[in-house]
Amino acid sequence: MNKKIEILEKQLNYTFKDKSLIIEALTHKSYKQPYDNERLEFLGDAVLDLIVGEYLFTKFRKSDEGKLSKIRASLVNETGFDKLARALRLGDYILLSNAEENNGGREKSSLLSNAFEAVMGAIYLEAGLDVVSVIAIDLIESNHEEISLDSLFRDFKTTLQELTQARFGITPEYIVMASRGPDHLKEFEVAVLIEGKEYARAVGKSKKIAQQIAAEEAVSMLKEEK
Repeated sequence: MNKKIEILEKQLNYTFKDKSLIIEALTHKSYKQPYDNERLEFLGDAVLDLIVGEYLFTKFRKSDEGKLSKIRASLVNETGFDKLARALRLGDYILLSNAEENNGGREKSSLLSNAFEAVMGAIYLEAGLDVVSVIAIDLIESNHEEISLDSLFRDFKTTLQELTQARFGITPEYIVMASRGPDHLKEFEVAVLIEGKEYARAVGKSKKIAQQIAAEEAVSMLKEEK
């Protein structure tokens, strides 16, 4: 594991003095240790909310609160953090139970997103806000082709509705297939149906997030069908 951690540290451009912090950040609850990454995930979520909020406040000086909130929501969510986790190949480093691994845990968006938040929380605890801000913003800027008002806030549900109305003359239907976990860590599985046919299914921390992820996948499928 130490060799793996060294590789991850190089990708982060940060070396942990306390290796137990990064190990905790990478430990999923299924691994059955006295610790897991949920507390660091909670902390990292709050830290990233602040970092991205300050970044956007400075970058978009003429934007009002409503617009800034929408842009932040488009970055600070499961989809955005899943993208950054995959860029770091976090799935290679997470400690999982055999059952969770066999269930595709290393590829689950929710699990990867949570691990990313936990890693950022661990860096914050050890090095402080300035250090983790540089790391997080560098990752965000490196993994978005363009950070602008138009490119960041994309409403895939609206895009999908426009596509389905133009092609089929109907609107898509979203169905909650399942909800899992305790109230503070709830996950929702949502399917999107068009003319009764399921086009995509996604999991998110809220119904809205799951709907957006499912809509994005459905948009891609419809464009391929053209």
